[in-house]
Amino acid sequence: MTKYIRKSEIFDILLLAEGTYPYIKGGVSSWIHQLLVGLPEFKFGIIFLGSRPEDYGEIKYNLPDNLVHLEVHYLFKKREKELIKQTKVDKNIFKHVEDLHNWFENKSENDDIPDFIKSLSFYNEMVIEDIFLYSKNSWDFITEKYKKNCPTYPFIDYFWTVRNMHSPIWIVSKIAGESKGYKIIHSPSTGYAGFLGALLHYDTNKPFILTEHGIYVRERKIDLLNADWIEDKRNIFQKELGELDYLKLMWIKFFEALGRFTYRASNPIISLFEIARQIQIKYGADPKKTLVIPNGVDIDELGKLVKKRTKNIPKVITLIGRVVSIKDIKTFIKSIRIVANRIPTVEGWIVGPEDEDPEYAKECHFLVESLGLQENIKFLGFQNIKDILPKTGILTLTSISEGMPLVVIEGFAAGVPAVTTDVGSCSQLVYGGLDEEDKKLGKAGEVVPIANPEALAKAYIKLLTNPEEWYRYQRTALERVKRYYSLEKFLNRYRKLYNEALKQWRVSALG
Repeated sequence: MTKYIRKSEIFDILLLAEGTYPYIKGGVSSWIHQLLVGLPEFKFGIIFLGSRPEDYGEIKYNLPDNLVHLEVHYLFKKREKELIKQTKVDKNIFKHVEDLHNWFENKSENDDIPDFIKSLSFYNEMVIEDIFLYSKNSWDFITEKYKKNCPTYPFIDYFWTVRNMHSPIWIVSKIAGESKGYKIIHSPSTGYAGFLGALLHYDTNKPFILTEHGIYVRERKIDLLNADWIEDKRNIFQKELGELDYLKLMWIKFFEALGRFTYRASNPIISLFEIARQIQIKYGADPKKTLVIPNGVDIDELGKLVKKRTKNIPKVITLIGRVVSIKDIKTFIKSIRIVANRIPTVEGWIVGPEDEDPEYAKECHFLVESLGLQENIKFLGFQNIKDILPKTGILTLTSISEGMPLVVIEGFAAGVPAVTTDVGSCSQLVYGGLDEEDKKLGKAGEVVPIANPEALAKAYIKLLTNPEEWYRYQRTALERVKRYYSLEKFLNRYRKLYNEALKQWRVSALG
């Protein structure tokens, strides 16, 4: 059932927020809020796609006035007790369900998307959800696939994997069928949000813009490869070296297919840095539709924080981010143990919420205690970065996957050098890479390999014990963000894109 926070019959831009704004702070949510606040001349609507209601708390942002429409949906909401009902279906109709499943299993990047997959009538009229959930045709199809592909697995695991994988597709298609009032569509990711955007585009022919912050498919691969909710129950004699668990492989192929579907429908396809654009092309994006728009920050406002800094460099290393495994907080904690052996007064501040993965957060606290770092490590929860950055000596990021981390650019604007892992655009940000002039500016910190506490600690110690080099990095950071990553440049690029898309919409509406 749709939950409306705000409701409007007509607006300019429909943003599709999967698990982000306005219920999650930071990251993509901050980016969305920047667009809303920075482009007040446009009226926005948002469709929020969450996992389950219990995974989110209250709205985390003061919603701006130009956000005139906000509706909330959940893709994995617990069903009420189901009344199992016998459902008969014509074999010719069910053939489309088989074709849909087989298309998701097809890993080819060059295959044409069948027209029926693009059609809302396929999901909402021609093939109803009950056919997939209750028909004997569906049972026979799933059973046959199971026997063919993974007969050594428990059937119950395979059955529920197929059900859970496909069920959100029907939910998203219903949302698409009920959505109206928008002129252009903008999704900050592929995945289910991108699938929704593609369905809306194919149904209405309205412009569809895609911006990928991290590469969704890659991030889901990382999540799935580390997932403990998909257990490989084969014994050692049933496995081959390097072979990927079949159920995880199913999910990966599924998200790859969603990505290809989204890429085909969207134009332009935006990434935040060049390496990400090349990865998009590898996953099936048309190079002619791709372009790069870096993030931007308010350099004037953040620049005021430089004057609040003390003359001495604080022995504080700050990690601003969610306490989740993809941020690799544990490696940061281990690195602080090494630094503390050399600089006993060093402090490691972890600034971010712990509620997304409470078990991982608990393990991080235990690691701090086991390493005797209770006096060195502080878990500060969510904070205003304007209070944190002037007291910080080094801003760090230890993630195993990132897009273009806004927090690093914010740190640069506030005069804080960075030590990051070599993920996403971090090397470009720290060492320069947008053009030759950017590279000539020099280093604004250090970049080290992922999951390497020794390398992190070495870089931290280098900056904290060498003031001359620290100030050189600071000067580079301030100049780089001023030249390339201003909020004004960022907003003007999207203002131009939106105006071009609205012009396209008007031409299409009149035609």
